[in-house]
Amino acid sequence: MSSFFLSAATLWQRELIRFWRQKSRVLGVVASPLVFWLVIGYGSNDLARFYSGALVLTVMFSAIFSTISIIEDRREGFLLSMLVSPAPRTSLVLGKILGSATLAWLQGLIFLAFAPLAGVSISLRGLPPVVAAIFLVSFTLTAMGFVLAWKMDSSAGFHAIMTLLLMPMWMVSGALFPMATAHGWIRAIMWVNPLTYSISLLDNTLRLRNASPGAAESLVVTAVVGVALLLISGLMAAQKSTRSAA
Repeated sequence: MSSFFLSAATLWQRELIRFWRQKSRVLGVVASPLVFWLVIGYGSNDLARFYSGALVLTVMFSAIFSTISIIEDRREGFLLSMLVSPAPRTSLVLGKILGSATLAWLQGLIFLAFAPLAGVSISLRGLPPVVAAIFLVSFTLTAMGFVLAWKMDSSAGFHAIMTLLLMPMWMVSGALFPMATAHGWIRAIMWVNPLTYSISLLDNTLRLRNASPGAAESLVVTAVVGVALLLISGLMAAQKSTRSAA
């Protein structure tokens, strides 16, 4: 067990140190969703309506950009050295995901500081659930980024996947229009879209509106998807190590 937690903690620390040396990432990750939110929000005269969507977009950008480091680690040989080390593969995956999730969570908290611009007031009593919800969303999106990045060989290909898959997922997640006004197959996609539940979870914890799905359902689905993606990541790492050893 000590080996498991030591390996995970080491990789978690490595991700934080790498980020500290690239401070410009904070500006890029937070500024883009912030500008997007202000333009759309002021244009519709309803900043609060789009706040949770912009917050999830901030977390998603950070999580995805952080997991690009998997591709860089593979290119530099660090990934192979991790896989052939005696440390448990699951601890390596957990450390990598936790490190990137922590960074996404911290940048989500930075965006949370702009809540007063939307007229969103958060009491001291209501702050812990919001902070916990942001971390859960960060963890789930980071695990999703890990699964996508693991099979990729180039950063350009990873960006293409993000554009073709993740941005449409975000657009039909309730960030731009509520599920109640969606019709036909768009509504069906929203029901199976994990980001729908992430945004609904934040809407409920921030008490912005009566979101659908409800708080309990959103919490369970987001947590289950995060754990499932973590398990898938562990299985993919085990398969990769087997092929490498062969």
